[in-house]
Amino acid sequence: MKDFIVIKIGGNTISQLTTEFYQQLRTWLSEGKKILLVHGGGSSISKLSLQLNLPVRKLNGIRVSDEQTLDVTRMVLLGKTQPLLLQELSAQSIPAIGLNAADDNLLGGDFLDKKTYGYVGEIKTINKELLDKLLTTHIGVIAPLAVTSTNQWLNVNADTAAADIASLLNATALYLMTDVPGVLNNGKIVPKLSREVAHNLRNKKIITNGMQPKITAAFQAFQTGVEHVSITNKLTTSGTLITQEGED
Repeated sequence: MKDFIVIKIGGNTISQLTTEFYQQLRTWLSEGKKILLVHGGGSSISKLSLQLNLPVRKLNGIRVSDEQTLDVTRMVLLGKTQPLLLQELSAQSIPAIGLNAADDNLLGGDFLDKKTYGYVGEIKTINKELLDKLLTTHIGVIAPLAVTSTNQWLNVNADTAAADIASLLNATALYLMTDVPGVLNNGKIVPKLSREVAHNLRNKKIITNGMQPKITAAFQAFQTGVEHVSITNKLTTSGTLITQEGED
């Protein structure tokens, strides 16, 4: 969709969003852009899982999810993280609406690799008509979850979910927000990242498992036609911009 912007926000980042962040949302809304916020909640999920004596295990940066972990994930994302973000937006007088995968078949998905990751998926379909209608007047706030054709809920890595959604919507831009200003190399931002550079940084252990899903998601969205893909801690700066091979 033209003028469609997808922004991924980590659960820990919600309470740290700045006035500058909200002002940029207002500016985009005034320009007629449609905005969807995809929120995480990883640390809260881990905390509650430990309190319930459930194992917390990540593989390649992805949370391995049995049925109990999936239930905890849904509780945290839909019962805690999403309401918090909606509350923050409301306090800033920004019109926003909470959404989830089951709303009129909004996000359909399939298992990523059930044997390896359990109830973890990737997003395959999206109800574009519903989003197009709702986001004409509101910013959408959605959790990284999907529902299969047999009504099985699936946990989706938030960066992966944001990239899947941006790709399916042919979004103009994808911002993967994090708590650092971009991909860092010896404390300095890597301003532009191609697959070759990313590969070299992985080999040097500069890009580690925690950042890997974000990098993979970023390239996936870029390769499927999302014009602007960046990893950043501010909407007003590019941070690390994803580029083609050899591009300066």
